[in-house]
Amino acid sequence: MKNDTAAKTISILLLTASMSLACEPVGSAHVCKSEQTNLNPVDEILAQLKQATTELQSYQGQIEYLFKQPLLESQTLRKGVLYCKKSNGRSKLRINFQTLRQDDEEEQKYKEHFILDGTWLTHIDYQIKSAERRQLAEPNEPTDAFDLAGRNFPIIGFTKVDELKKQFDIELVESTVNASEDLIQLHLKVRPDSIYKDDYTSIDFWIDKKLTLPTKVTAISTEEDIYEIRLLSPKVNNKIRDEVFRFRIPEDFTIEEILLDKQNSGK
Repeated sequence: MKNDTAAKTISILLLTASMSLACEPVGSAHVCKSEQTNLNPVDEILAQLKQATTELQSYQGQIEYLFKQPLLESQTLRKGVLYCKKSNGRSKLRINFQTLRQDDEEEQKYKEHFILDGTWLTHIDYQIKSAERRQLAEPNEPTDAFDLAGRNFPIIGFTKVDELKKQFDIELVESTVNASEDLIQLHLKVRPDSIYKDDYTSIDFWIDKKLTLPTKVTAISTEEDIYEIRLLSPKVNNKIRDEVFRFRIPEDFTIEEILLDKQNSGK
C-alpha cells in the first residue's frame, strides 16, 4: 500500500470513528436531533457530530476496507479490527488487517498493521517484512491523532462547521433505496477553491439511526479511486487496555524512519 494511500486510509477511518455518537436516543426510538427541530438539518447533524466527539473515549470493532481503482478494473478488500482510544488528552489508533481479497480471487490470510499515536505513524507490512516509522510531530509536542489525520482528510466532528462549509457543498441525501434501513446520508462535494481539491472530489457517509453509529464512509479521489470503509460489531466507550497499542517490529524486518525535518525539507 503506498504511503499516500495509507494516510488516506487512516484519515477516513478516523473520520468514521469520530462520528460514533452522532445521534442519541429520544424516547423509545433512536433519532437524530435534526428531526426534532426546525433548524437546517445539515447544520443540526454537523452540530451533533461536533458534540459527539467530546463524549467519545474509545471505539473498537470489525472493519472492512475496500479500495477500488476503476481505471485499472481492480479492487482489494481488507478485513480486520480497529481500536481507537482517548487518554490523558491524547488519542491513539490501531488497525490490524487480517485478511485480503484481490479482485475475484479467494480470500487469504493477510497481516498488516497501522499504529498512530501523537508522534509517529507506524506501518508494519508482514508480507514483505518491512516497517515504516513516519514522524508526524515533535516528541515534546505530541499532536492528537485526529489532528494529524485532519491534515490529509476533513475530520467531520473535529473540523469547525464554518470551515467545513468553506471546503465543501454539503447536502442531506434523501434516498428511497436506504429508507428501509433507516440511515442518514450526507454528501460532501469538494468546492473548486477547497484545500482538498487536489485529493478528493466527494465524500459520503451514512449513520444508522437505530444503532446511533456510522456504518459506511465512501470517498472518491481526484484519480477516481474509491475508498470505502464499513464498520461492523462496534463497541463504544468500552475499556481498551493500553497493551493493545503496544507493538514490536520483528528483528528480521527492514525498518525505515522518516523524520519530521526530512519531510519538511522535501528530502
